[in-house]
Amino acid sequence: MYTDLCDRLGIEFPIFAFSHCRDVVAAVSRAGGFGMLGAVGVTPEQLAIDLDWIDREVGDRPYGVDVVIPQNDSAGDEVDPVALHERLLKQVPQEHFDYANKVLKDHGIPELAEGEFHNGMITRSNSTTARLHVAEAMRHPNVKVIANALGAPPQDLTDTIHDSGRLVAGLCGSVDHARRHAASGVDIIVAQGGEGGGHTGYIGSMVLWPQVVEAVAPLPVLAAGGVGNGAQIAAALAMGAQGVWNGTLWLSTEESEMTDVQRRAIISADSKDAIISRSLTGKRNRLLRSGWTEAWEKPEAPEPLPLPLQDLVAGEAVTRLETYPNANAEMHITPSGQVAGQIKKVSKAADLVLELAEQYLDATERLAALNARLEETTK
Repeated sequence: MYTDLCDRLGIEFPIFAFSHCRDVVAAVSRAGGFGMLGAVGVTPEQLAIDLDWIDREVGDRPYGVDVVIPQNDSAGDEVDPVALHERLLKQVPQEHFDYANKVLKDHGIPELAEGEFHNGMITRSNSTTARLHVAEAMRHPNVKVIANALGAPPQDLTDTIHDSGRLVAGLCGSVDHARRHAASGVDIIVAQGGEGGGHTGYIGSMVLWPQVVEAVAPLPVLAAGGVGNGAQIAAALAMGAQGVWNGTLWLSTEESEMTDVQRRAIISADSKDAIISRSLTGKRNRLLRSGWTEAWEKPEAPEPLPLPLQDLVAGEAVTRLETYPNANAEMHITPSGQVAGQIKKVSKAADLVLELAEQYLDATERLAALNARLEETTK
């Protein structure tokens, strides 16, 4: 499974594990993979605490940080996150907040204690917050890759990251996106098929991966979307990828930040339960069907707002559901790819890395046996 990108980053396996949980990132990196910490949803101050903790846990192992800067950025020239938050809050119609609170109340989800922090108070998915995240990430020598979940970062930020000796990764969902990222100086292209969880596009992985590999060669491509076992890793590498980027698989691990309600939902889900919804961020987002997603599909629901305004609407719901997960098991907000249909157990993250490697070897041995048989029949 060793590729040129492994050599470049000093890792054993080209498995890039995206997670919002620092424990998963550290466990995967210690096991020889490459943990990617999703920074969206935490303050820059909390990110500093998390990265300090990861540094202590991984020793000299490398890892990365993923930020979110949309191509159409609502932040503009705003550099003060508090001022940006106040400006954006004024753009959210009260009916959206009222509807979100009604959904939670109707499903019996308790309110937060007065003054308790919720992540609706973080203005996410904009350059103001992301630049603070990047600045913090670059204070940590073990951070070797900084990725933008919504494409190529602004050129000045790409240059700053490069000047620090780090690599830049950009996620894409089409060949056109990939070419634009390559032209802007991105070092690693993450080609995510539409099966993937979170923000995702329309094109399936088996079609997208080889097209992107060809379009941006010789840049390394990571295959994302629908990667849940070693055979799928083998397929990705056979199509020219230099590694895989996966997220859903790590949600079911013991270390993940998911509640037990969310873990059970993932393990019991069929692939068809991972649907496209705009109820969380306002963009196409693959989530598990739940009471929350269904509420935003009802005729009386207001139309979800564009990113990042819908983020502000859903932010308190995310925190309340994480705080009171057992209030109603049908109510959860769980980003998940279609690969959830393959996940049937809770595992330790490090064990999962080794399991993926063993499955990869099994798959390549099957192919080697087929090739040997073909050679015998053609002699």
